[in-house]
Amino acid sequence: MPRKEFQLNAIRLSTKTISFIIGLGIASLLVPMSSHLFAETKKAATPSVEPHLKNIRQLTKGGKNAEAYFSFDGQTLVFQSTEDPDQEASHACYQIYTMDLDGSNKRRVSTGFGGTTCGYFFPGDRRILFSSTHMRHPQCPPILKKTKQYRWALDDYDIFSAHISGNDLQRLTASPGYDAEATVSPNGRTVVFTSMRDGDLDIYSMNIDGTKIQRLTNTIGYDGGAFFSPDNTRIVYRASHPDTPESLQAYQELLAQNVVEPSNLEIFIMNADGSDQHAITNNHAANFSPYFHPNGQRIIFSSNVSSQSKTKGRPSFHLYSINDTGGELEQITTEGHFNSFPMFSPDGSTLVWVSDRNATEPREFNVFLADWVP
Repeated sequence: MPRKEFQLNAIRLSTKTISFIIGLGIASLLVPMSSHLFAETKKAATPSVEPHLKNIRQLTKGGKNAEAYFSFDGQTLVFQSTEDPDQEASHACYQIYTMDLDGSNKRRVSTGFGGTTCGYFFPGDRRILFSSTHMRHPQCPPILKKTKQYRWALDDYDIFSAHISGNDLQRLTASPGYDAEATVSPNGRTVVFTSMRDGDLDIYSMNIDGTKIQRLTNTIGYDGGAFFSPDNTRIVYRASHPDTPESLQAYQELLAQNVVEPSNLEIFIMNADGSDQHAITNNHAANFSPYFHPNGQRIIFSSNVSSQSKTKGRPSFHLYSINDTGGELEQITTEGHFNSFPMFSPDGSTLVWVSDRNATEPREFNVFLADWVP
């Protein structure tokens, strides 16, 4: 159908009227109007594919950016990135930065040496918690060889705190091996983290000055990525526990090489003292980066559960939510192949996460912010 006729039909003019208008030579005046009306009608008829997310904005551009978390006042983000805005250069591994909610004022907090991960604010928003390998070696840790199953290296991280300016660096852990994945309780009294200090990958708690370390998990396998509930009484985390002699042997062989293969992770909840550990998912997918909604009743997390039926191609990770008692999943994101590290602002009005949507290069991940629609 010719464009003009189509557009005139869109505003439902009669055939006689159309002929008359065309005869007068003023049909062109109606083309913009009819196009606009048609577009508005089409827009109104198409539901959002991500109805919980509104006013999505991209805060970083290029490189690898991950684990962006809100300050206690909800006005600033801490995140890890391979892009250094001060030096206008890229790092081979992550460093820790802060930025405003519009993506401006990016500033490095970590030393610029070694590899870093898992930045998090302390109460008062003047200090940052993070893990770094710079005490062991100033260069980036070696990159693992690619395998069929995704693996990550358990590098020799220790946990540090620093002023947001990068000054006054303080070391909180000094045990050999992996101490990382640290976050702070909402009341600002306790840090939870993952460590290999007792020969397995378990979750521990400690005071914010690094004292009074307590082991919370004891089941053989990986336990990590822990976050407190808004009322400080519970902890949500990811876990993978071998359930056959063969899977146990494979896990322990990799652990001896300081490597873990987290292809099957379930979301767990436990009390803050380590009691009542139980899974709230059971889908045999890679579920990770869980976080409580401020109401304390829903958990948002990342999973490749929708890709399990695919035998070929790249798996897609999307955000899902679930009740804190388990049950049906609700899919939150649909765009891109990778969406993860979600966190709600303290008042629950905003969601920050990392995604490869809009990427212009392979393995590019950026930080996104959106208004949360309940």
